[in-house]
Amino acid sequence: MNKGQQNQDFDQLQSLETLKCETPLVNLDNVRSYQAQILPTAKAQQMAEVFGVLADPNRLRLFSALVNQELCVCDLAALTKMTESAVSHQLRLLKAMRLVSYRREGRNVYYSLADSHIINLYRSVAEHLDEST
Repeated sequence: MNKGQQNQDFDQLQSLETLKCETPLVNLDNVRSYQAQILPTAKAQQMAEVFGVLADPNRLRLFSALVNQELCVCDLAALTKMTESAVSHQLRLLKAMRLVSYRREGRNVYYSLADSHIINLYRSVAEHLDEST
């Protein structure tokens, strides 16, 4: 995102902060009808942890490498110009959050994104960013 876009987004955010309800009365019908749609705190915490793990450029680069194919640690290291140790560490974190899966073939371990939900999440965010540029 360029500096001009960041400033514009910040200005829009500030103008939204000044918008408030005209009357400070809670519309109980609205609150009751939408209450079931609000994330439970425990699920919100779990989602925040997943997004926290994804909030790292190196892990996202590994994700991008795994979107279309499974790869071993040495291939991922070569693609991302990271050490095998660093790749293994990042994959361990992604595996702990069930974002990547792996399979063994002899002495080699091949990693892939865990399922179509993770792939769709990655592609949706990438498309969103492509649209805004």
